[in-house]
Amino acid sequence: MACIIATMYLTKEQEAMLDGEHGSIIARMMRLLVRLGDIYNAEKMIKVASVQVAGVSYKSIGDPGLEFLQDIAKEARVRVLTFLNPAGMDLEKWKEMGIDESFAKKQLAIIEAFRKMCIIISATCTPYLAGNLPHYKQHIAWSESSAVSFANSVIGARTNREGGPSALAAAITGFTPYYGLHLDENRQPDYVIEVKTELKHNSDFAAMGYYIGKAIKNKIPYFKGIKEADTDQLKALGAAAAASGAVALYHVDGITPESDKVGIDGLEKIEFGKDELKETYEMLNNGEEPDIVIFGCPHASIAEIFKIAKILEGRKAKRPFWIVTSRATKEMARKIGLEEAIEKAGGKIYADTCMVVSPIENLFKTTGVNSAKAAHYLPGFCKQKVVFNNMEALLK
Repeated sequence: MACIIATMYLTKEQEAMLDGEHGSIIARMMRLLVRLGDIYNAEKMIKVASVQVAGVSYKSIGDPGLEFLQDIAKEARVRVLTFLNPAGMDLEKWKEMGIDESFAKKQLAIIEAFRKMCIIISATCTPYLAGNLPHYKQHIAWSESSAVSFANSVIGARTNREGGPSALAAAITGFTPYYGLHLDENRQPDYVIEVKTELKHNSDFAAMGYYIGKAIKNKIPYFKGIKEADTDQLKALGAAAAASGAVALYHVDGITPESDKVGIDGLEKIEFGKDELKETYEMLNNGEEPDIVIFGCPHASIAEIFKIAKILEGRKAKRPFWIVTSRATKEMARKIGLEEAIEKAGGKIYADTCMVVSPIENLFKTTGVNSAKAAHYLPGFCKQKVVFNNMEALLK
């Protein structure tokens, strides 16, 4: 039998959590979720199969965030599979990266707080490539914008874009409010995007995502005219649209799992052609010669690392480059000889972090990227000039 708290129905278990029968921290987390549900007129809570928590880098959350997490960790333990977003450094090779020891000490304290909560120290924005793969229509509570986009769009799972505290609350209680993209009726497209140009590179997909995100803000696009796209290209598209416009779900005709289940009749159309592609590349470039090239925003897949090694086979890159990825993918690359090949070509593979949430402003002034998401955030977050181009051009 359910009872009503504010405008939401809570089960007896959820009401007991709210009333403090499971401890003060769980009550605190449930209050947060109830308030969130009330704001969005959710009728109830639903169980989540997994959670991905953002707010991991010391650069992002600082001392107040660290103190908050240490307080929560004194009592709370997560109830469902929970992964972490990237940290501000490679947790093992931070000295090699050039990270200051005082930063590293605070970052490791954050990681220890999460560890005490029984959260998996995945430190990746691509949890679906590192062991947290939801199934179609499964309800989850993820927070990193590109992961949310990929889960909703490419996998067809169900998640809103959670904030760091609400994702942590879902992990600790096992529930999230039933609203937004958890409901089928809210997953219908708002615009049809007519793709009128060939998209060859991951960076082309990223540029298109960036252009469309700026144009439609947080609405849902339906792409027509994309003949073929692999998961890395879809990852790049979604990450860019989420960065420029908070797009949390998109559909691609004949490719993504819900594209044949939604209606597009009568929707406003937007064309994306070669002129828009060129315009977006120009928009994302404000630098000339990069001090370093960094790939992996979102985190590089094993296929992307293999591609970089292939491009550089038998030669050395003319400038230093990093690949940032998950610990799981880095270990795979090491075992099959890709890490050795990358290092011979003048590069480094770092895990647990990315160029946006690490303090690279203390190391470089101009960064080359093939990620529109990184190109969007690096000038503000890391005080970088940016060279945005495709992978082959950046590795010439």
